[in-house]
Amino acid sequence: MEPIRVPAEMFRFTHGDRAELYIAVLQAFGEANERLETALGIDEVRARLRSVGWVDALDDDDLVRALDQLRGWNLVDVIQNHAGHYRSASDYERRNLQYSLTRQGEAAFAGVLHAVGVLASTGALQTAVLDAIRDRLGDLVDELDERPGSDRRLFATLTELENHLDALRANTKQFNGELQRLLRADGAEQATFHEVKAATVAYLREFLTNLDQRSHTIAGRIDEVGRRGVGVLHQRALLGADLPQLGSEDPGPAWVAHRGARWEGLCAWFRPTDGSAPRVEQLHLVARRAIITLLQVLDRIAESRRRTSSAVNDFRELARWFSVAPGQDEQHRLWSTMFGLSPARHAHLGHPDPELVSSSSTWHAAPPVEVSPLLRSAGRTERFSRTGRVRDVSAIRAARAEEAHAERAELEAAWQLLDTGGAVRLSDFGQLDHTVFERLLQLLGRALSASPATDGTRRASTSDGKIEIALRPPRDAARARLMTPRGVFHGPDYQLEIRAARSDRRAVRVLG
Repeated sequence: MEPIRVPAEMFRFTHGDRAELYIAVLQAFGEANERLETALGIDEVRARLRSVGWVDALDDDDLVRALDQLRGWNLVDVIQNHAGHYRSASDYERRNLQYSLTRQGEAAFAGVLHAVGVLASTGALQTAVLDAIRDRLGDLVDELDERPGSDRRLFATLTELENHLDALRANTKQFNGELQRLLRADGAEQATFHEVKAATVAYLREFLTNLDQRSHTIAGRIDEVGRRGVGVLHQRALLGADLPQLGSEDPGPAWVAHRGARWEGLCAWFRPTDGSAPRVEQLHLVARRAIITLLQVLDRIAESRRRTSSAVNDFRELARWFSVAPGQDEQHRLWSTMFGLSPARHAHLGHPDPELVSSSSTWHAAPPVEVSPLLRSAGRTERFSRTGRVRDVSAIRAARAEEAHAERAELEAAWQLLDTGGAVRLSDFGQLDHTVFERLLQLLGRALSASPATDGTRRASTSDGKIEIALRPPRDAARARLMTPRGVFHGPDYQLEIRAARSDRRAVRVLG
């Protein structure tokens, strides 16, 4: 990777005595560009300055000097407006010149806006972004299977996918930086830090829930797009982009190369082609390590709350005592007192009926307590026999493994029977075994609990992410009737599609 080089004069306007005026002028041009006004005269610049909050007095000479300085830094360009109508020579001198941002000026102001936005924003780990990436990849698969007439829709979907990936990377980097600063922080108000770190642990745990499943689904859909051809995807997206050719060079090759780099970035996150570990796994490890570290910090905070003084303070106080001891004999006596103490191992024993002995009774007046002779020899009050032998559970373990294998085979057989291979009606199943019918009800329940898309389609998957269902209510009032060994099921005749998420079968969109 080549080092980043920035023009020397690009950000000179951000420091100095007149930095606020220069930034306000660039902000005025930026606001004008949002309204498609690319060139401003002196009066228009002054009006824009008032709209962005510049209230200090500013005469024409000061404003012209500021514009000339920005022009000297190649941030502002000036042209003569020959198309205007002027009533006098003074009017000509005032309105003849039109100012606009250069390409370098637009980049400099965009850099300032981005820096301010980063300082004001906070990073986040959003599972909604991962779900959006998964959905857009699924839409790309569907649109690649359609006719070439969907090129514009494919371009829009690809753009949304890249925007979601940018949001994921930006938010992840910023959140990771804030997380590392939180791990290093040692605030004076322990109560506040306790609440913040406890909330952070809960947030990280929520994000890690089903992260592996989401990553696995995204990687599978990247493979599906790859089988249909990433080059085909970019060429069709280029047709849908309908780029204008404003110069002598064709913008298409550069656009396709940029899309290819963005796609490689997506693969690096979820499906690297060089055999390296996906970056999302690194995020998984960082989050887990942060949870462990934060829990350790919370334990230390809780421990410090329970103790009237910490061990560190105790040792510091002991060091002060050693420093003021008159001689070496006193220091040895202090050492023996602090570190030679051993608890009376019988002091925890009690009388058979403590209520008969007053708490104010002295040791001499209180009745004696029986002490076991084992306390001196073994440090125990009772004799413990040898523990029993651990019984052999290999047969039980083998039986459970065989039972789990049979259940897994039964489950896979049920999924194979439910794989529709395309969009079908619920009534097309006709008659089902009760076990298969229970699996179908589970899928229908997951789909009906999901939020519908704009076209009414509800999508859901099993807990392991291997089976997906797409459900859509029928346009007619048809009713489905399914026969099972234990009875008859009646319900709306939904349109549905059930398929394995990792299969090579073509993903067909539910028919409208």
